[in-house]
Amino acid sequence: MTGSSRTPAASGTLHVYATPAELIEGAAKWLVEHIEASEDRYALALSGGSTPKPLYERLARPDLARRIDWKRVHLFWGDERFVPHDHPDSNYRMAKLALIDHVPIPPANVHAVPTDGTPESAAQRYARTLRDFYGADRLDPNRPLFDLNLLGIGDDGHTASLFPGAPQLLEEKEWVAAVVGQKPEPRITLTYPVLDSADTVAFLAQGAAKREPVARARRHDPNTPAGLVAPRGDLLWFLDKAAAPAQ
Repeated sequence: MTGSSRTPAASGTLHVYATPAELIEGAAKWLVEHIEASEDRYALALSGGSTPKPLYERLARPDLARRIDWKRVHLFWGDERFVPHDHPDSNYRMAKLALIDHVPIPPANVHAVPTDGTPESAAQRYARTLRDFYGADRLDPNRPLFDLNLLGIGDDGHTASLFPGAPQLLEEKEWVAAVVGQKPEPRITLTYPVLDSADTVAFLAQGAAKREPVARARRHDPNTPAGLVAPRGDLLWFLDKAAAPAQ
């Protein structure tokens, strides 16, 4: 099973940095400028995993943090492991310790994925959170949900918790899906229509292990879920030199 019916329009723009440290610095400064250039509220969907942690830590440092009007920023998550929010594997916990605890963002602006009840009910509740924020039950192609959707890519080409061959790749109606049986723990993930509903999608990847999946994604390999993201707006790739595919 693949998401091969999807037809992304472009491979995206590459931003390649010599080292991981330069990658984080460049991505952080770009993100701050993107927020500064926006108007009204700014909806940011965060990626989990280890790669974005130093980015969040960099955004929390005073020289950049003070440039952001945190009252305008709303945080969401592209996916979450179905574990308590204080669990070491929680994407929310990682972002909280790296960023949220260190900046003056209003608690009401932090929209964590629920991880109580069942995975299916949690997915439904998070979909309602997104719809309430968006102000409609259907996505308008001309009005993106997110200003920025920050995504990662796994060694197998997955993004968020959309894994190769998984049935969630074909979901076009529901905004959020429970992912059970793909990994040891259940997960909650945004589906493609919601991941796509962004003014800008930015992938962040580093290390030689990511070079081949990035190359496959940029070719829109139907077995590479990251390559099937088709944002309404810009698609960017922030990479270190090791992760950048050959030109």
